[in-house]
Amino acid sequence: MTFYKAVSALALSAALAACNGSSSGTGQGEATMVELPEPQTVEERFATLALECVHRPYPNKISHVMTSDDDIATPREMTPAFYGCFDWHSAVHGHWLLTRILRTQPDSEFAEPIREALAQSFTAENMAGELDYYSHPDRGGFERPYGIAWYLQLVAELEESEDPQLTEWRETLRPLEDAIVERFSAWLPNLAYPVRLGTHNQSAFALGLMLDYARTVGNTELETLIVEKSTDFFGEDRNCPIGYEPSGEDFLSPCLMEADLMRRIMPRGQFAAWLGSFLPEIPLDGAGDWLEPGVVLDASDGKLVHLDGVNLSRAWALEGIASALSEDDPRIEALQAAADIHKEVGIASVSDEHYSGSHWLASFATYLTTRRGIAAE
Repeated sequence: MTFYKAVSALALSAALAACNGSSSGTGQGEATMVELPEPQTVEERFATLALECVHRPYPNKISHVMTSDDDIATPREMTPAFYGCFDWHSAVHGHWLLTRILRTQPDSEFAEPIREALAQSFTAENMAGELDYYSHPDRGGFERPYGIAWYLQLVAELEESEDPQLTEWRETLRPLEDAIVERFSAWLPNLAYPVRLGTHNQSAFALGLMLDYARTVGNTELETLIVEKSTDFFGEDRNCPIGYEPSGEDFLSPCLMEADLMRRIMPRGQFAAWLGSFLPEIPLDGAGDWLEPGVVLDASDGKLVHLDGVNLSRAWALEGIASALSEDDPRIEALQAAADIHKEVGIASVSDEHYSGSHWLASFATYLTTRRGIAAE
């Protein structure tokens, strides 16, 4: 069986076993073939990866605060909706990927398998379990900000749909959404400095996703909080050292994600001037080689493969930055040229060869190819 024809038999059989309430404890079941339609679009190719992992319980990396022996449990027992895809945040954006494809390609032959997978996760019982886990007083920092930002992006995707089933799921996800927004809104004013890493704790990326969510659902209080905090954090930044990027385990560009956030906040003219001071290295001759893609030397290494993600996220950030400039801005061609180079390299890296990348890279690729960060506006 190839990547293009069907989901991995072992992985999918394990996922089905988990969905039916049984597990071997290893995440591997009998090698029963479950065929999916032949992918007709690149997004359908990405869907096969998400369908493979969203209900695959192992391998699994948990970030779990324990206060007693009673807190010892399996990932599926702790977070019954988002226990697959190696970790909680990847499970969340795996579900986002499936929802995104269902919305952007509703007539796809993958629509029915996607609906079945989402229906298995988005039950009132499962989401009550997620809320109970998240609301524990000793887990205030759980998946903050990266994972919870993806959860709000998932909610935003459902919010924008008029499909009755997606509308129903949107309400099922609302209690955890409300808890996340309340806890995050209380925490953000206390964040004295932005986190400028290229990994999960980065402030700019999460604030961008959350800002899109706030505008989608009409939460003006959260929108105002994010805009004011982002302006305070980044409004006076100059000369971002993009030449130092990427770090060895980055999957987000600190410089480009900040610019992608600020283009959501500043008026067009103000942003154009800010960008000139923030990234003065952007060429005016249309060249794309001013920013070289990251190189992955071992795709089986879960940290090193992050650099495949940085190429995808750079591409969408570059396109987002270009979209916020006037049509006659001489930097647009160079921004798009660099985006095209990164997109080509990034998309080529998305495969099922190594679970270290396949459990999450398809989400980044889908965010890029469906232009989610731009379409949200």
